[in-house]
Amino acid sequence: MRASPSPARVPGCARLLSALFAAAAFAILPARAQEVRGTPGAPNAVMTPQGLQLPAPTPPFTGAIMPNAVDSTSAWPPMTMPPGNAPNVLLILTDDVGFAAPSTFGGVIPTPTLDRVAQAGLRYTQFHTTALCSPTRAALLTGRNHHQVGFGNVSELATGYPGYNSIIPPETATIGRILQQIGYGTAWFGKNHNTPAWEANPVGPFTNWPIGLGFDYFYGFVGGDTSQWQPGNLFRNTTPIHPYVGAAPGSWNLMTAMADDAIAHIRTRTELDPNRPWFIHFAPGATHAPHHPTQEWVQRIEAMNLFNDGWERVRERIFENQRRLGVIPANAQLPPWPDFLPRWDSLSEAQKRLVIRQVNVYAAYLAYADAEIGRVVAEVDRLGLTDNTLIIYISGDNGSSAEGSLNGTPNEVMYFNGVAMTAEQQMPFIPVWGTDRTYNHMAVPWTWAFGTPYRWTKQVASHFGGTRNGMAISWPARITDRGGIRNQFHHVIDIVPTILDLIGMPQPNVVNGIAQRPMDGVSMAYTFARENANAPSTRRTQYFEILGNRAIYHDGWIASTTPASPPWVGLTAPLPSDVMHGYRWELYDTTADPAQARDLAAEQPERLRMMQDLFIMEATRNQVFPLNNSGAAMVAQRPGPAAGRRQFVYTGPSCCTQANAAPNILNRSFRITAEIEVPQGGANGMLVTQGGRFAGWGFYLREGRPVFTMNLLGAEYVKWDGQQALPPGSHTLVFDFVLTPQGPIPFGHGGTGTLSVNGQQVARRSLPHTTPITFAWDETFDVGMDMGTPVDDRDYQVPFNFTGRIGRITFDMGETTLTPEVMIRFLNEMQARGRDVERPAPGVAPGTAPARRN
Repeated sequence: MRASPSPARVPGCARLLSALFAAAAFAILPARAQEVRGTPGAPNAVMTPQGLQLPAPTPPFTGAIMPNAVDSTSAWPPMTMPPGNAPNVLLILTDDVGFAAPSTFGGVIPTPTLDRVAQAGLRYTQFHTTALCSPTRAALLTGRNHHQVGFGNVSELATGYPGYNSIIPPETATIGRILQQIGYGTAWFGKNHNTPAWEANPVGPFTNWPIGLGFDYFYGFVGGDTSQWQPGNLFRNTTPIHPYVGAAPGSWNLMTAMADDAIAHIRTRTELDPNRPWFIHFAPGATHAPHHPTQEWVQRIEAMNLFNDGWERVRERIFENQRRLGVIPANAQLPPWPDFLPRWDSLSEAQKRLVIRQVNVYAAYLAYADAEIGRVVAEVDRLGLTDNTLIIYISGDNGSSAEGSLNGTPNEVMYFNGVAMTAEQQMPFIPVWGTDRTYNHMAVPWTWAFGTPYRWTKQVASHFGGTRNGMAISWPARITDRGGIRNQFHHVIDIVPTILDLIGMPQPNVVNGIAQRPMDGVSMAYTFARENANAPSTRRTQYFEILGNRAIYHDGWIASTTPASPPWVGLTAPLPSDVMHGYRWELYDTTADPAQARDLAAEQPERLRMMQDLFIMEATRNQVFPLNNSGAAMVAQRPGPAAGRRQFVYTGPSCCTQANAAPNILNRSFRITAEIEVPQGGANGMLVTQGGRFAGWGFYLREGRPVFTMNLLGAEYVKWDGQQALPPGSHTLVFDFVLTPQGPIPFGHGGTGTLSVNGQQVARRSLPHTTPITFAWDETFDVGMDMGTPVDDRDYQVPFNFTGRIGRITFDMGETTLTPEVMIRFLNEMQARGRDVERPAPGVAPGTAPARRN
């Protein structure tokens, strides 16, 4: 090794250059030094950011720079790493699981993985979510209240107000971004319901996708839910993938596939970079509809005969289990079964058989998901990482879902179109319930039972049935009170501050040069110590609001609005037009009355008024206003590539465009012109399609003949069918649909469609109604192929690639009949018909409006 010359032997110009280099190095010193572990400049030196600014400033160069490399000393910048012994973090969030569904919190459905996490750590009995999917997830990932991060509602109902635009602002960096910038490896598996709907397409922008929010890797679906058998909205990072294509029916399931992917990811990270901790967000679609477990799990659950004695008795058994486990206070009372839900004895034997099948499939889905989560946890064990892995397992992003109607449904898309099926109509689906032939959901009374002892359901932010979810946390290196129960009142916004506290990192003030809003959450780490098992909660106040239903908690008291209409009524629900003043308020002392059973509003009006004032203050601070309970948000004008366009042109095959970036043919006249070339021997395949088996449409060639099919919610198929196969050569196919508005309802009108080939009419047909509001949202808009499921299984199977050549496909769109103004007028008329719901009796839901049927 050649020694560096002594200063006396360095020529004058070299000494001058050396001084200049030294001055330059001094000039880039960061404003605040970072903690460096290891020998500075060594390849294995690591740096932990100590300041409140992320990413951390570049540390000073620690070597020596001379004019010649042979006279200089190299030094590597240290790698950014978390503090020493920082844990791996596995953050698990399941979907639509009521507090009382899993065995860990008294339920009858076996969840041994959740049990195991609770037995190895702590079980939290007063943990809260927001009552709806997207809002809870945004709050969980940012540590801020959901309106503060643009998610006062689900992304599909976004409106142009700061609290409701479905855009997580850069002033509220996610835990993924924070941990990524202090050196964690980050990954997200499963449901992503926090990308604006108009950006959920293969060309982005991707700023609000998981990889744009601080996650190195994403494997999952974009949107509220998806088929577990054929997920049409599945992505790896930002690339659409279809791993189920070619698999035998029932042989591939997303729940297992995402567990496989997570296991491989953890193993690879551990093998390649064992010193770098990881943060993994594991968020399966279970148990959101559709309930799609494997048949093996359905058979296991059916053999247990858990539900044969009916929902009231199941609820009573759950309540007994909860008391025995100590997961509800000893003074909790089980409220009476509500009058607006049917009693078990009122059902016929056929109806009982249907709803037992529904709930067995739901239970199988929860048990199956827990088992697949168990495989991920087992891989952590196998790799020897358990002792220093923080596992947070949140059982549900809101209460159990009532979006299946009073009778359940074999097709959840019906619910969001205001359509319901009778029990008798559903009987033929019993043998295939939960398979890829259904997009199924269960009857509301099961939902109510899975919220025991609390009242109400998902979407209802005013009552604990919608907002209280079980949670277990384990970290063997830190939590010694194994199997302990914690009853402190906490909220999903408290998770991020807890993680940062346990890692030993401050909440950053600046991320990527943008000043951060303070987090609303508080750390729960104080509850870990055995001596703090009964410590007062550090969360004293928390507001709740979803779709006008709202509440305010403060020091053991909660003021709650009475739900004006139950969630299962859907579009036709008559709701108060004055959201601010049209709801009745209830008042509960949760210390004496944990299940919100005894309303004290009439006895303590001054306290209620104080709580209402507190809600207004919290709502103002958190961007909750303007309050909106209107379904008009479903048709709100939103930005994106489809906004304001009257013509769409496609010149070749493409797939996987989500609805908000595609032409919308609902509730309007439209024309589709397809210029194609048929080769020698003829052509078949899809020209253009949207949706699939449970609602949608397709324009294709079958046996060489042009066909346009409308699938009306899987219950009816309307076809325009050409009679002659197209000969080789160029052809122009046109499907022209003229809507015929009629009646007071502004959606779902009928019309007349005409199919023509080269200017000659080949089919014409009128129909009395069309799909009212939405096609199947987990299916995409595809050109030249059909991914997901077929619009009509009798005609073709996916991917049904077009075997000719597409020259040009043009959509010319008429004006929609369903503007926000029209929708508001319609809803006002509905409200005028049901004024008696504006001040309902305490705790009593109004009668349900009749559902519109195809």
